Amino acid sequence: MRLLAASLSGFVFGAGLAVADMTNPAKVQNFLDFLGSWDPSLAFVMGVGLAVAAVGFAVARRRPAPLFAETFELPTRRDIDAELLGGAALFGVGWGLAGFCPGPALAALLQGVAAVYAFVAAMLAGIALHRLVYLPLREHRANLVTHG
Repeated sequence: MRLLAASLSGFVFGAGLAVADMTNPAKVQNFLDFLGSWDPSLAFVMGVGLAVAAVGFAVARRRPAPLFAETFELPTRRDIDAELLGGAALFGVGWGLAGFCPGPALAALLQGVAAVYAFVAAMLAGIALHRLVYLPLREHRANLVTHG
């Protein structure tokens, strides 16, 4: 049931992105083009997303547990460090250059556009590189600090 709920949520999210035309990289690039053909529709989509999330979190706070899990899995860290800033910057630069972020790119896979396939392939390669190189290095550094 948990997998079905997650799949349905992902489908609704992807359909919403497609209906709002957020799978079109020109929408993102025009949103970032303040001095040219600026298109504020992405700000509207983000605002609606924030409003829906705010309602969802307010409802969730009143529940003892999610419908299909034993506990909520919420982030506990509140600090801002170099990893967070670097990741946010990398995400933003990639989003601005390619016009895609992961959600809309995955939703756009069904459109059959070669640029989407290239973006998703690069994204998957980045995820693999992070897991194969960065995470082991971070763990190694942590072990050196802990065990000297």
